[in-house]
Amino acid sequence: QVQLVESGGDTVQSGGSLRLSCAASGFTLGLNVIGWFRQAPGKEREGVGCIKTSDGSTIYASSVKGRFTISRVNAKNTVYLQMNSLKPEDAATYYCATRWGNTDLSLSQYEYDDWGQGTTVTVSS
Repeated sequence: QVQLVESGGDTVQSGGSLRLSCAASGFTLGLNVIGWFRQAPGKEREGVGCIKTSDGSTIYASSVKGRFTISRVNAKNTVYLQMNSLKPEDAATYYCATRWGNTDLSLSQYEYDDWGQGTTVTVSS
């Protein structure tokens, strides 16, 4: 059974850093794409970035590029989202998701199949 579990959400001051984890079970990283998404109250879910777990290639949304970094440790079946220079507008529930059958990088939530339950990030100004 495919399962994704996010962790690491917390309250952090503006300008601070946080690292989120996405632990996968029921499948092995290395053959798929893992995406990170976020959704703030009253807003649409948006793509933050994603990683091809075979070669580590990534893409990011323009709003986080240069501040956020996605990495993976396939041996731990875990993908990370390192968030630096956090801003109040980064506050949201963050989700990871996996895409099957297509290893193209994509920030569209509609391209992803299985989702975690989310972890909440609060940024105080």
